[in-house]
Amino acid sequence: MKFIIIDGLDGSGKDTQANLIQQKYLSKGESVILRSHPTDDNQYGIKAKKALLGSGKLNKIKASTYYALDVIRSVRKYHKEADVVIFVRYLMGVAYLPFTVAKLLYFIFDLFLPTSKYMFYLDVEPNEAYNRLKARSDKEMFENIEDLTKVREKELKLAHDWHIINGNDNIGEVQKQIDLILEG
Repeated sequence: MKFIIIDGLDGSGKDTQANLIQQKYLSKGESVILRSHPTDDNQYGIKAKKALLGSGKLNKIKASTYYALDVIRSVRKYHKEADVVIFVRYLMGVAYLPFTVAKLLYFIFDLFLPTSKYMFYLDVEPNEAYNRLKARSDKEMFENIEDLTKVREKELKLAHDWHIINGNDNIGEVQKQIDLILEG
């Protein structure tokens, strides 16, 4: 089984790249499971999304907690259930918390949740991410320049053993960079 993780700021192209990877493996006749968190097929994901659309400290805590439960549920249910399993938004969800808490939770999750040599962080400048997000109708609480900047700093500190991909590049260039690693 190939376990692929795609993470990065909102607007970095995670879902776009995950869908391209899914199509690549499906065209080869392989079975693929794609999970993009938070999901809408269980209460944890639904509650995480609802909290993300809210505001305030309590909703930040709710969003992070339900997000983590949604990811853990996906791991338990789908890990090793197909030739290729792709998770979008995985360990970096902790970066929305204060860095000391994020670092501790990342360490714990990294210890107990499966990881992979195919962990991709799509690094995009906060201004670029914000411009890409403007077209969305649902605005999440962290989708502003200040939060995108803070979250990116934390994520890059946590992503020391990830493949950092320049998400500012066009879709095709990002796809090429990811394919080189997947095929290497």
